[in-house]
Amino acid sequence: MDPISKAVWCVESRFASGISLDEIASVSGVSRFHLCRAFGNATGRSVMRYVRERRLTEAARRLANGAPDILSVALDWGYGSHEAFTRAFREQFGLTPEELRERRDLSALKLVEPIVMDASPTVILEEPRSLTGKSMLVAGFGSRYTYETTAGIPSLWQKLTPHFGHVPGQIGGIGYGVCYNADDEGSFDYLAGVEVKSFSDLPPEFDRIRIPEQNYVVFLHHGHISGIKGTFDAIWRDWLPKKGWKASEGPSFERYDERFDPQSGTGTVEIWVPLKA
Repeated sequence: MDPISKAVWCVESRFASGISLDEIASVSGVSRFHLCRAFGNATGRSVMRYVRERRLTEAARRLANGAPDILSVALDWGYGSHEAFTRAFREQFGLTPEELRERRDLSALKLVEPIVMDASPTVILEEPRSLTGKSMLVAGFGSRYTYETTAGIPSLWQKLTPHFGHVPGQIGGIGYGVCYNADDEGSFDYLAGVEVKSFSDLPPEFDRIRIPEQNYVVFLHHGHISGIKGTFDAIWRDWLPKKGWKASEGPSFERYDERFDPQSGTGTVEIWVPLKA
């Protein structure tokens, strides 16, 4: 069983209790960092958001069945107070627990049912290569995303395009999509940029990141860029766990060289995943 299927099983069997990310990662056989990346790529949501959504869905069912005490429902599904439960409930469903109990109708609610994972990723990866990558300075445009908001990433590349080849101190003509500062809630920073000699001459609107020398395993994505999610899924859910290699929490990146056509969005993209020493 792959780590994402193990994680889903763990959540579904224990989410009524105070289950933690550490516990889910332990059952899944991977690190917290690996689980967050793999689960987010595979499902489009963070692990702990899935836990919250499942708890609130089951709480909604009890309320729709006329549960007499809302605080008891809140406590049963992991919330320490009526206020915290109401806030989370309204955020997910757009109404209060009291309103649902009075309405007793779930038809308008977007309930979150157990995730059913396919047996294996659909992308078959080529054997990757291992190497030591040099330190780099990358400058461009960045923003913070979650796995639910990654559709906004192409806008960063659109913003970079008019500057490509003219960024002060730019080295070469390769584009880098750098992912870094990931947290347990599934948020991360993404920067679309180019390598530069230094940060000193950059306009203030440019974001920047220093990538240290690291050991990497480098995968290839072929075809249209819209399918890269499947390649990431195969890397994190299948290849790395089976090989027993541990990903580092340092910056990872996509490398867009002459094999990729930005006009059509097709070609070959390299995916560099840093490994623990």
